[in-house]
Amino acid sequence: MSILVVGSVAFDSVKTPFGERDRILGGSATYFSVAASFFTKVRVVAVVGDDFGPAEEAVFSDREVDISDLERVSGRSFYWSGEYGYDLNVAETRDTQLNVFADFKPKLSADAKETPYLFLGNIQPQLQVEVREQVGAKLVAADTMNYWINNTPDELGEMLKRVDLLIINDAEAREIGKEANLVRAARRILTMGPTRLVVKRGEYGVAMFTGHSYFATPAYPLEEVFDPTGAGDSFAGGFMGYLAATNATDEAAVRRAIIYGSVMASFNVEEFGCERMRRLTYDEINARFRELRAFSHFEEAEMPPF
Repeated sequence: MSILVVGSVAFDSVKTPFGERDRILGGSATYFSVAASFFTKVRVVAVVGDDFGPAEEAVFSDREVDISDLERVSGRSFYWSGEYGYDLNVAETRDTQLNVFADFKPKLSADAKETPYLFLGNIQPQLQVEVREQVGAKLVAADTMNYWINNTPDELGEMLKRVDLLIINDAEAREIGKEANLVRAARRILTMGPTRLVVKRGEYGVAMFTGHSYFATPAYPLEEVFDPTGAGDSFAGGFMGYLAATNATDEAAVRRAIIYGSVMASFNVEEFGCERMRRLTYDEINARFRELRAFSHFEEAEMPPF
């Protein structure tokens, strides 16, 4: 089954303690689609400017990502500049230029509207709602951020009513749920619409909440993390990609999808931008999946007598 992702295609300038890159291809739709393309067909809806050229297009075409719905307009593409200190969970934004993204109104082709799996990237909640109402997808997942949580709470609430699954980080979960305790925040979010909540916790792993179950997995332990930008979207791409590839949404499938999402995120952060993902192989993905599964496996045992 195929996936439609609606989000941003951008240029990023990133500085970390381990290096720096200027104007590399980024954006939620980029990271998501590249990761998901290892599992299934992906179609992107986004907007770019005149600065999006053959080199950037190759990032998508090399992975056979469908960008026929990518809108090209006069101007410059969305741009973000950020810097990470030794705490790679936190980025300091140096500059944000919306450029052509400021007037982005997603335009969906007839084929896009028929896509069975939909991921609503981090864009204005009202736009997420408008897209959702046009697509009769089997499964709809969404992302958001603190800006929309704080400034458009009503629109965010409408979006939450229309999605099956919300993928956010732990700080965002606490903001939406208005609870300092993550478990209580998750329980409150689940009353707002989504049937599943997946919480990204950076180097501490991932947790999933439903009305009747809880699942958590550690992050893959890495000795070198060069650039955490796009890790969350790469996770979402691997997660949704696996579900679409298997066309399964039962509990066991979703748990496996979380592992695959974690695997894709772990590769993404090993180099800047999409550099590592463009060299990734299926053997590497499957080997790391088995490793991550082994890290969290343990046998049943009886309590020893005292």
